[in-house]
Amino acid sequence: MMTKKGLQLPSDFLWGGAIAAHQAEGYWDADGKGVSIADVLTAGSHEKPREITDGVLPDKNYPNHHGIYFYKTYKEDLALMAEMGFKAFRTSIAWTRIFPNGDDAEPNEAGLKFYDDMFDTMHELGIEPVITLNHFEMPYHLVTAYGGWQNRQVIDFFEKYARVVFERYRNKVTYWITHNEISNQANQAEISGFSDFLVWTNSGLKFDAETTVSERQAAMYQAAHNELVASARAVRIGHEINPDFQIGAMLNVGSLYPASTKPADQLAVQKARQQRDWFSDVHIRGAYPNEMEKLFERTGWRSDVTDQDFIDLASGTVDYLSISYYASSVIRAKQDDDSELDEAANWETVPNTNIKASDWGWSIDPQGLRYTLNELNDLYPDLPIMIVENGFGAYDELVEANGQPTVNDDYRIAYLAAHIAEVEKAIVHDGIPVIGYLSWGPIDIVSAGTGEMKKRYGYVYVDLDDFGEGSAKRYKKASFKWYQELIASGGTRL
Repeated sequence: MMTKKGLQLPSDFLWGGAIAAHQAEGYWDADGKGVSIADVLTAGSHEKPREITDGVLPDKNYPNHHGIYFYKTYKEDLALMAEMGFKAFRTSIAWTRIFPNGDDAEPNEAGLKFYDDMFDTMHELGIEPVITLNHFEMPYHLVTAYGGWQNRQVIDFFEKYARVVFERYRNKVTYWITHNEISNQANQAEISGFSDFLVWTNSGLKFDAETTVSERQAAMYQAAHNELVASARAVRIGHEINPDFQIGAMLNVGSLYPASTKPADQLAVQKARQQRDWFSDVHIRGAYPNEMEKLFERTGWRSDVTDQDFIDLASGTVDYLSISYYASSVIRAKQDDDSELDEAANWETVPNTNIKASDWGWSIDPQGLRYTLNELNDLYPDLPIMIVENGFGAYDELVEANGQPTVNDDYRIAYLAAHIAEVEKAIVHDGIPVIGYLSWGPIDIVSAGTGEMKKRYGYVYVDLDDFGEGSAKRYKKASFKWYQELIASGGTRL
């Protein structure tokens, strides 16, 4: 494949990749680990949402139970990443390896020791850890016994968990993220299997068929408030333990475009953005924006707050913003009237006929990434931004080349090269302080959204199917060498 000329990035730019513990580690009940909310998600597909079961049932397929067995193979896998030249690697701590039930009196030493060893291995290989505290894997017991994040007691449990790991790894981890993609749950007005999945993975909330849209919204806003307070407390604790900690927020920030020049569509985009961006506003500015406070005044949602909450939010703002970017969306008003935050169902997402989409229906919009980075810099001037997820899920075919199994994934190279080119323009031409690019899934893992192994992102192929069957051997794809050469060139060899 022909390479393109890219732009030179700073020598301290954090090139690397990102995964999550629940999608990779497997060994879901080993060494004292408890059941997480990811452990009760069955396999699904693009057409069929993952089912949230009441506990672990014997006749269901739970892909997160096996992942790619990273719990035992992390040294081998990290060595492959070091071979590619990774400067940083993002993963998460499985909360249930540290506090199996979430409300335990003492942490689980076996879990703490596992991450000690993993972080030591990363440092030996010259890889900077970027660690998420809560990546879709809160303890299931906190759902069944407390009702998930809508219960204020979970704030205290998270604060205790954060303090333990911050103390333990104070000299091993500098870059932290509190909650993964906290804004995913924003729209509960469109009830579907996927919206159920999003509010489950973000907040541990599960609704029955009788729950009204207003009740769903109220529960989500309360849960999200509690998560934000917990994040702010964690930031403050982390800075007390080690002032050098860099603690960030994390949002999914696909760009939003209006379907037309009609004023109603323009307003619908603005309201859709407000519905999402308030999460970052609170993380970064330490207070809710006015439109959200007015929403709560009108609706009574987010009713359980205290004066101390707002003090905590103001004193626990983050050091940087981390983002995932996969796709853009086109927003259309459903009627030529005002779209309001109270009625998010007044707007809808429609296909963008100007760009292509992946096999899973995700739009492919590299320029949208530069657009998004500029937009974020307008909102939060000069705040460091780390891209911690961007990648291309596809069906990969293992073939023989020069006597070795591989994948000829030129489609993935094309996708990543186009997106990285836009990141480089944002840094070099636009002056935006992007400090790292960690592509999603440098090694194949279980898809969070569908539970599939066949939706593959990695530079490394893992020989496992959706049922965890296969040799589990690792094979380098064509993209492995491409990314290796890109990193070595400092971004110039696209």
